[in-house]
Amino acid sequence: MMYDPHCGRRETGSIEVICGSMFSGKTEELIRRMKRAQFARQKVEIYKPAMDTRYSEDNIVSHDQNSIPSTPVESSGNILLLSGDMDVVGIDEAQFFDDGLPDVCNQLANQGVRVIVAGLDMDFKGKPFGPMPALCAIADDVTKVHAICVECGRLAGYSYRLGNDKKLVLLGEKEEYQPLCRECYNRHNH
Repeated sequence: MMYDPHCGRRETGSIEVICGSMFSGKTEELIRRMKRAQFARQKVEIYKPAMDTRYSEDNIVSHDQNSIPSTPVESSGNILLLSGDMDVVGIDEAQFFDDGLPDVCNQLANQGVRVIVAGLDMDFKGKPFGPMPALCAIADDVTKVHAICVECGRLAGYSYRLGNDKKLVLLGEKEEYQPLCRECYNRHNH
């Protein structure tokens, strides 16, 4: 927990959410913020869903191959148990966590921890994804990042799934998804 020596009490924690479509730079921004906290000599820990082993078992890795060590966890409750005396907690791929994640983030922030969460705000069907809407609602700050539409070059906010797999969770990258703007996304889905 962060302690302010000038007034003799803990600083107020916060929740920051970084959201957007696939290939928009969410993980890249999370890594940037976490590395800045490390540079400031703060105690940091980053968590990711244990199911996400695309690039690494125990690192979060951006599509640009930047990485930072992380701890894979099975559920949001594990984050609370493992965070101990951290100053900053990062959480990647938040959309894959259970609905308890917003409560976990609130508890950490109320204990004086800066919580930085990154995740997809919408699934491939264009619907709010997992705990992300609730996280955006309770966040002190929300940063929405955008990819570039691969078809027209405008800002892209949608993750369009290539192929016909209808499972909600399909871990993938450029072979399975592409970023599209609203107009191009709607054209493909009608």
